[in-house]
Amino acid sequence: MRRRIAPSILAADFGRLREQVQEVLGAGATVIHVDVMDGHFVPPITMGPNAVAALRDLGAHLDVHLMIERPERQVAAFAEAGAGTITIHAEATPHIDFTLEHIREAGCRPSLAVNPSTPLGVYAEVQIDQALCMTVNPGWGGQEFIPRSLDRIRRLRRLVGDDVDIEVDGGIDAETAGPCAEAGATVFVAGTAVFGAADPGRAFAELATKIGCS
Repeated sequence: MRRRIAPSILAADFGRLREQVQEVLGAGATVIHVDVMDGHFVPPITMGPNAVAALRDLGAHLDVHLMIERPERQVAAFAEAGAGTITIHAEATPHIDFTLEHIREAGCRPSLAVNPSTPLGVYAEVQIDQALCMTVNPGWGGQEFIPRSLDRIRRLRRLVGDDVDIEVDGGIDAETAGPCAEAGATVFVAGTAVFGAADPGRAFAELATKIGCS
């Protein structure tokens, strides 16, 4: 599967959000990552469907990561707003299979995330288009990559096979993206490494070149 970087708008300047997203799209990005936090599943509160709707006309695939409790209640709103992929957390709902099917029925790619200490066995029980392996504890940008994540990515690849994207999220930069790619990752969420740079477009292009993204 081809590799793609998904710049995370969590690290963007919200006063220049559309401008900065257009910069990375102009540099070759095709996926934009939207981190949604509810103040319950994780302590911070970030954004909702309106943020997705504000970007839907720019032509990017919007990769929406729901770090929220009971995500099944919000799937329809994010799908209607323009989400292309919707990720839920295995820890956030007792209705994992139901919610993933709801996402697919809404016309989006279903994706399942697990936190760094959650056993990977849940992936053997679901049908998904993408598996998100958290490489930091969710909730805050700018954290350091957890080194044992590389072994989890390898084991996850064996569980999901070759036809499912593995996304990595947390501490992804020029140093960590390459080892993640070698371990089997195909989608790389990069927030601070892209939008935290003085020139986000250039930072995206350099990271993409380093790990052979398209």
